Amino acid sequence: MAIALAAFLLIPLFSLGAVFVLRAWRLDKKAPAQRTPRTRPYPLLGHLPQFLANRHRVLDWLTEVLALLPTCTLVFRRPGGVRGVITANPTNLEHIMRASFDNYPKGPRFAALLHDFLGRGIFNADGEAWRAQRKAASYEFNTRSLRLFVARSVHSELHGRFLPLLRRAAGSGSQLNLQDTLERYAFDNICRVAFDHDPRQLPDGDDSAGPEVESTATASSSFADAFRDAANLSAGRFQYAVPGFWMIKKALNLGSERRLRESIAMVHGFADRIIRSRREEMSMGCEKHDLLSRFMANQGESYTETALRDVVISFLLAGRETTSSALTWFFWLLSSRPDVERRIRDEVAAVRAAERSAITAEPGSISTS
Repeated sequence: MAIALAAFLLIPLFSLGAVFVLRAWRLDKKAPAQRTPRTRPYPLLGHLPQFLANRHRVLDWLTEVLALLPTCTLVFRRPGGVRGVITANPTNLEHIMRASFDNYPKGPRFAALLHDFLGRGIFNADGEAWRAQRKAASYEFNTRSLRLFVARSVHSELHGRFLPLLRRAAGSGSQLNLQDTLERYAFDNICRVAFDHDPRQLPDGDDSAGPEVESTATASSSFADAFRDAANLSAGRFQYAVPGFWMIKKALNLGSERRLRESIAMVHGFADRIIRSRREEMSMGCEKHDLLSRFMANQGESYTETALRDVVISFLLAGRETTSSALTWFFWLLSSRPDVERRIRDEVAAVRAAERSAITAEPGSISTS
């Protein structure tokens, strides 16, 4: 009786497993020219074995895998039927991000993974919610007042902190972690632009500060550290070998999910205080030109405090790593091409000489008659 019952239970499982294996085999046969042993998915497991073997160097591994594929595109398969497209093909990127953007929504799984941190911000929204935020942000970034505010903020950070730091390092012969320095530079800039707050991730040019400034810098540094942890831990949810395992850790408040909850609470609390303070300032007639203030002034009551927080955090995330990563790679590539560096120097010198000549010639060009 027990044997018959066991056979009755196991036969459907074996049949289901056979169906999955057959389906995986058929999918594998569809594109044999684009598969190698390193990129071929396993039945039921997908790319899980390769992923686990290279989890400690996932970016290097993906770079190597994409280089092996003719289209530089991989359909990444995981247990449970979870799939994702990873591509380094410019044509595919243009198709997905521009030409047919509406055909590639982020979807509920993506939104759930990032909702705790980003809420319904532009990087975690689809459809009409995404279009509304993009339209509002595009309008604000094209206003003259915000563009002037951005230019002043960047100029102040560049000449007041970044360049003096490089000069001090060059003068003392000390080494700098350029990537870390550029990340701090970018975070200072985007915080000023987003809600006119200075996190002081780079030291001032004179490298001196009083007790009040040091206290403010400590609070801002805690916010910057919490933001970095929240971004990294949220992204880490995508790397679980078993999709959805993070939900169990979150429910039990364990490990990385506990740290994520603490980091998000600090980031959200800090942003909420800024928003409440800004509302009070604007109610007293104080004029501000940062992104948060412009959203509050032009969008009226259509944005709640939570929605404003989601907007600000999304733009902080956008400005934190994109600029610093691009600049880091630029200087890394430039270090191996002295000929290009020489041409850049020559071009900068020519432009500055032309500007000085125009300024010198201007008084003589004014008629005194």
